[in-house]
Amino acid sequence: MKTEILNYIKSKILVFDGAMGTELQKMGLSENEPPEIWNIKKPELIVKIHRAYFKAGAKAVTTNTFGANRMKLAEYGLAHRVEELNTAGVRLARKAVGSEGFVAASIGPLGVFIEPLGELSFDEAYEIFFEQAKALTKAGADAIILETMSDLGEIRAALLAVKDAADIPVITSMTYAEGERTLTGTDPETAAVVLESLGADVIGVNCSGGPRELEKVVEILCSSTNLPILVEPNAGMPELINGCTVFKESPQNMATFARKFASFGAVMIGSCCGSTPEHTAAIAGELKGLKPIKRTKHFPLRVTGRSKTEKIGGSGFPVIIGERINPTGKKHLTDEIREGKTTIIKAEAISQEKAGAHLLDVNVGVPGVDEPLLMKTAVQAVQSVVNTPLVLDSSNPQALEAGLKAYHGKAVVNSVTAEAESMEKILPLVKRYGAAVIGLCLNERGIPESAVERLAAAERILSYAEKFGIHSQNLIIDSLTLTVSAEPRSALVTLESIELVKEKLGLSTVLGVSNISYGLPMRSMLNRAFLAAALERGLDAAIINPLDEDMMDIFYAGAVIAGRDKNAEHYVKRFSKIAHDQKEKTPREDKEKLKGEQTFHPLMEAVIKGEKENIAALVEKYLKDIKPMDILNKYLIPALEEVGRKYEKGEYFLPQLMLSADTMQEAFKRLKPELEKGGESSRGTVVLATVRGDIHDIGKNIVAIMLRNHGFNVVDLGKNVPNEKIIEAAKETNAEVIGLSALMTTTMPRMGEIIDMIKENNLPFKVIVGGAAVTEKYAQEIGADGYGKDAVAAVNIVSKLIEGKN
Repeated sequence: MKTEILNYIKSKILVFDGAMGTELQKMGLSENEPPEIWNIKKPELIVKIHRAYFKAGAKAVTTNTFGANRMKLAEYGLAHRVEELNTAGVRLARKAVGSEGFVAASIGPLGVFIEPLGELSFDEAYEIFFEQAKALTKAGADAIILETMSDLGEIRAALLAVKDAADIPVITSMTYAEGERTLTGTDPETAAVVLESLGADVIGVNCSGGPRELEKVVEILCSSTNLPILVEPNAGMPELINGCTVFKESPQNMATFARKFASFGAVMIGSCCGSTPEHTAAIAGELKGLKPIKRTKHFPLRVTGRSKTEKIGGSGFPVIIGERINPTGKKHLTDEIREGKTTIIKAEAISQEKAGAHLLDVNVGVPGVDEPLLMKTAVQAVQSVVNTPLVLDSSNPQALEAGLKAYHGKAVVNSVTAEAESMEKILPLVKRYGAAVIGLCLNERGIPESAVERLAAAERILSYAEKFGIHSQNLIIDSLTLTVSAEPRSALVTLESIELVKEKLGLSTVLGVSNISYGLPMRSMLNRAFLAAALERGLDAAIINPLDEDMMDIFYAGAVIAGRDKNAEHYVKRFSKIAHDQKEKTPREDKEKLKGEQTFHPLMEAVIKGEKENIAALVEKYLKDIKPMDILNKYLIPALEEVGRKYEKGEYFLPQLMLSADTMQEAFKRLKPELEKGGESSRGTVVLATVRGDIHDIGKNIVAIMLRNHGFNVVDLGKNVPNEKIIEAAKETNAEVIGLSALMTTTMPRMGEIIDMIKENNLPFKVIVGGAAVTEKYAQEIGADGYGKDAVAAVNIVSKLIEGKN
């Protein structure tokens, strides 16, 4: 049974069912109960919906268990009924389709962010997903579908939990917003790389918008992996017609797009919010008789951050691994690591990324510290300020696992040796967390003297890696660099080793370049010469200091000479700018100014870069000379506005936005007493709430943080708030603006009801609305005063609404 659903899609396109929530709403589902409770209370209606989709042509039906995890069920006092509700969900779906259809057990997101964006730990999320997956598997599901996921960190935890709990196929489906990015900034290729590396059987996209909005995402997914692709678009975006929320995408148009998705290579096709059995029937009819398209694209080694993918090896451009986050010989960094701080670490990450590093090595190996805790802290800090993929540098398995859990991408582990003990401890972690790994040509006797012996060490690592199920593509070999002052032939041996590894094993290669010159004068000269030679021999990744301009120049020039820079594209891009600078006789030290990068006041810089640890001390310093309100209005709020601009331009994503918001909160804590002493007032009061019947509040919480940081008084009523309570809170607090959030299409009508109540009673409140399913058109139809597509937009609209009234 494990492979039956996967065998099916080898020769046929598998049609999935459509929406469950909107069908339940039609049948009278109350806003005060979760859909999953109907698995017990009204099982006959659940079977009826499943059977309708099955008869319409769906070969796979999805269980009514999307929110049946203990965290969401706790909102209704049902956390103790996880196994009961999930078991019933699977059995009802099976009853509807029997042995003729497949039962895909649904697991949705938890509704909160995991660290570092939220407070939920990786292990806590894992346990919640494991519990649900275990119940679904035990009940007899044919596959598990992780759907409507918007955070790569969360779906990583979910996928690992499901694979541990179940020996059935796992479908992983994320939801994407405008710009083909998830809420937290992940693009489709990065999602595909990470999920495939973790062992997903199918990768997909659902919800997100209508089929037209998903077209580009599906095309990218199909070109980013050879795994099966699932697509389930909404039946368009919701509109308000005669007071009811309606999805207007026709069944025939959905079917037309389904054929297009199949032409891209998708093999599992269904529909999501607002769709009906009529949509399923049209899709099934359009796809009948179509054969799946076989995709056999070759991919090089790819590693990722949360929102960026880098390629290593093959004939492509070599990569630079920034080496500066390493305490060896660096007293200030060592002291900071001992104190558990990350200011220098984040600064080094930002500067190396700006200088052109493609990956960043992270090493916190200071004697006597809790290395696992510090590795987790460092990884969370670095991935919050840069998008560059990380290399986790430690020989401590516990530290590596802590870092791999915390990392929201596909990392590189640095490193494993050819010693049996090292391989037995490190390689299982590499496999489990879907990482790549650097293999050192080092065995029980030390570093082999000859290139042939180093090749043998690499072969041994490769053999072990394959035993653990690690693809050879995920192994990068370090032939090791010894100082030429002690071993005159060591450079030649290393260069010969690179050639042999590439030629005999076809593996990617990496070197820590600067070891070659240790103990000699003018080290940079030797480092540059050695780097150029290594690139010519086939080096794929160089661990160097990217702030060394001369070293970087040699890297780019060497890549051209080695035939690794097609049409000298990277070389031209770098040196055309330098040539311009020299023509203008401008010193290279002024390169940051020449890039047009704006310089900011230290208070602004701290907020923009998310220097949470330093901001309070900075505020304290400037309070001696600057009035509290001036600090807020002239520096802190403009800094957040700059962060907002970067977010809107796609330079920042939600992690950077949240880090700056956290930094602003720390600053405001210190400013607040001073502002109160001076009788300073807020910019206005905003009441926020997730409407009645809706228990989702991630987006609303982000808006609350951003509004507070911009100087507004925010009254956050939480989630599932009755209409009357929202109105009363606005009256009691003399609010100028009410902000309403709804994720579920079934709860969106509450927004219109509240607006009608305000108008009927001639109340002075302005209303702004937002949420995953809410559109600007819908906001206009219900008479809202503004539509906040995201937190940055919400702040801008609230500012205009309040300033316009004053």
